[in-house]
Amino acid sequence: MSPSTEQGTTPRNNGSSSSHHADASEEVVITSFEVHDLRFPTSLDQSGSDAMNPAADYSAAYIILKTSSSSSNSLRGHGFAFTIGRGNDLVCAAARHVAERLVGKTLADLTANMGQTWRYLVSDSQLRWVGPEKGVVHLGLSACVNALWDLWARFEGKPVWRLVADMAPEEVVRCIDFRYIVDAVTPDEALGILRSAAETKAERLRDAETNTAVPAYTTQAGWLGYSDEKMVRLMRTMLVEEGLTKFKLKVGGDIEDDKRRLRIAREVIGYDNMLMVDANQVWNVPEAIDKMVQLAEFKPYFIEEPTSPDDVLGHATIRQALKPYGIKVATGEHCQNRIMFKQLLQAGAIDICQIDACRLGGVNEADLRFNIPVVPHSGGIGLNEYTQHLALIDYLCVSGNKSLLEHINSFHEVITHPVQVKDGYFVTPWEAGYSVEYKASAIEEYEYPNGRFWNSPEGLKIRNGEKR
Repeated sequence: MSPSTEQGTTPRNNGSSSSHHADASEEVVITSFEVHDLRFPTSLDQSGSDAMNPAADYSAAYIILKTSSSSSNSLRGHGFAFTIGRGNDLVCAAARHVAERLVGKTLADLTANMGQTWRYLVSDSQLRWVGPEKGVVHLGLSACVNALWDLWARFEGKPVWRLVADMAPEEVVRCIDFRYIVDAVTPDEALGILRSAAETKAERLRDAETNTAVPAYTTQAGWLGYSDEKMVRLMRTMLVEEGLTKFKLKVGGDIEDDKRRLRIAREVIGYDNMLMVDANQVWNVPEAIDKMVQLAEFKPYFIEEPTSPDDVLGHATIRQALKPYGIKVATGEHCQNRIMFKQLLQAGAIDICQIDACRLGGVNEADLRFNIPVVPHSGGIGLNEYTQHLALIDYLCVSGNKSLLEHINSFHEVITHPVQVKDGYFVTPWEAGYSVEYKASAIEEYEYPNGRFWNSPEGLKIRNGEKR
């Protein structure tokens, strides 16, 4: 199976979307799809290493929706779900099952009411049995839903964030499936939030045009497997070259090691710049409180995933215990659906809402809000490209507040339109679509198990478990 034709890079600061869309009068039908199991060997240099995941190979269950369009280089939609290696094939299989429900449908019918379309895609009762709306099946759904949004935006010749920003509030509300969440937010309440934000949207659009809408923080220097020397070198480079002043470090190993690394980090960036920490679920509730009290002297802005992502009341207990120390609680990258977020928010369990563009069921499910900062999880290859759009949508259409976005650049060269950071902000994407098209060369090199890398001596060592 061959990937779609690679496009040239479109400048991101030109203030207008690139022209890459089909004839508006043409009826576009989804005719077929292809799925690629892409795995990138980030474990080789311990990029992505943390207390729970010491040897991740960042991966993408990548789907391409093909259409009947004869114009615009054969219009296609690109989407993926993020995993960290083994099991990526399961998500690919789930994506195939969901994508079958899109074949034969017209783009016009699917996008006329995206909330209804989302409900249709999660309504295969046999697939729901192995969910419902969570786990591998939901990851497969997210790849397909995000590919549909990419296809729609490409058809309209707009980036996804602009597609949503140009919608009337009523249109945005139609994109959301409110089943199971009306006890937290009703369609009318959501409409009121969106209408209020729409009154001042034009002012915030100017920030998007000047690349000052989405402030960045980075985890790239903070992987647990990095040496102290590498961490310091990367931090200093990012401070000078990219203007980054906000950093996140992984914690959750030996507490004395955590203290040493945080002390070094503060020596490099000082106490005027922001420092965050992430435990990746390794602690129980009392441990999380005890460990973070010990780390409080380093003034972390938040602790991410201090315990099990499913423990709503545990997060609430941790949050209450850490309030006197000024440490916020963040979670969300493993929050499986809008219902879990609803409960975390209703219980007052988190200070920072970390929606994930792939763990949730695509753009449609990433809209619930309780007036707390939205700081999307953006760790993996391609997730940055997704979440820059979600951060812009939140700023422009929902909250009106600039919230942080995680920046990681491992294997950024495999993406056709990789994110860019300048002076501590994400450069606004203007190319049509969702910015998640992988290069043909990346598929040839990293598709598992037949890609060139995975059949090289180094790749075979990883496959055989010799480098894990």
